[in-house]
Amino acid sequence: MQLELESLKFTLHNTDLQSKARAGTIVTDHGTIETPIFMPVGTVASVKGVHQKELREEVNPDIILGNTYHLFLRPKTEILKKAGGLHKFMGWDRNILTDSGGYQVYSLSANRKIKEEGVKFKSHIDGSTHLFTPENVMEIQRVIGADIIMAFDECTPYPCEYNYAKRSMHMTHRWLDRCINHLEKIPFEYDYAQTFFPIVQGSTYKDLRRQSAEYIANAGAEGNAIGGLSVGEPAEEMYGMTEVVCEILPEDKPRYLMGVGTPINILENIALGIDMFDCVMPTRNARNGMLFTAHGTINIKNKKWEDDFSPIDEMGTTFVDHEYSKAYLRHLFAANEYLGKQIATIHNLGFYMWLVREARKHIIAGDFRTWKDMMVKQMDKRL
Repeated sequence: MQLELESLKFTLHNTDLQSKARAGTIVTDHGTIETPIFMPVGTVASVKGVHQKELREEVNPDIILGNTYHLFLRPKTEILKKAGGLHKFMGWDRNILTDSGGYQVYSLSANRKIKEEGVKFKSHIDGSTHLFTPENVMEIQRVIGADIIMAFDECTPYPCEYNYAKRSMHMTHRWLDRCINHLEKIPFEYDYAQTFFPIVQGSTYKDLRRQSAEYIANAGAEGNAIGGLSVGEPAEEMYGMTEVVCEILPEDKPRYLMGVGTPINILENIALGIDMFDCVMPTRNARNGMLFTAHGTINIKNKKWEDDFSPIDEMGTTFVDHEYSKAYLRHLFAANEYLGKQIATIHNLGFYMWLVREARKHIIAGDFRTWKDMMVKQMDKRL
């Protein structure tokens, strides 16, 4: 089943000669996204601990991510519709991508039932029962109003038996056809277009991943996503699956690897041909005092930083990196001050954005592979 709607323009500018890394641009009605890109996760219409002003001016991402499951439950779609969509509701005028809730439903394993029709689940907020189907998830995402919306899929756990992964993949494909069918019938909700990405599944089985990638490529969507990775499998398995899928997904469409990952994961997957990433890791780890830097990770709670008055990160791109010292940030964590979490979050998001933008520069300059290998070595250290 082929998709008719066109609302995104992807241009490939450079491909690295020593890897599959690519530099491109995606253009939507909310502006240009330079790839490779990392999308900060704004689950409930907020990137945790960061004002939109700081997000815009310090972190400066071209696109952020919202979550269909969470936004559906709270503030609810009727509120978002009254507000004129998620952009207006949260005061964000750049691009937004929403995932379809498939992953959240997967992570609620004790509170959900998966059937051909869709997924029945209990709200983690008040225990109320709801049903997600491919059709109503498309309607919900129309109302939320993200620029890029995702197909409803089943994310398989790891480890996962072959037969379960196979059954689940075929159901994801049937659900994809229903998503596309329904999307053709429902108009855009606001005065801008939306683009739809289907999702490759197949667990860690190469033959299933190939089959799924072929099915997804044949849908003819404007971009494609790879789901069901970064759910506990070893990194080598993730890279193996990504490589197989990238060989099949069309080169002239953006490729989005969902829920990945560490800075090293991101660079290794860029080298395999991935253009888009999202992950809660920079924000979640920041709230626990873990800082990512170009020279390795810092646990700011450690006593060794108690009297280190050097800047948080001399190479950092955000104001917090230069205005505050490691000793001060450690003190904030020791005193359980909210400000510590906010500072760490801005630093980590700023670092992730620096990393993908630096990767882009090196892809364009033609020395990405050498730079990537050096960075992977450097970042694999505890400071």
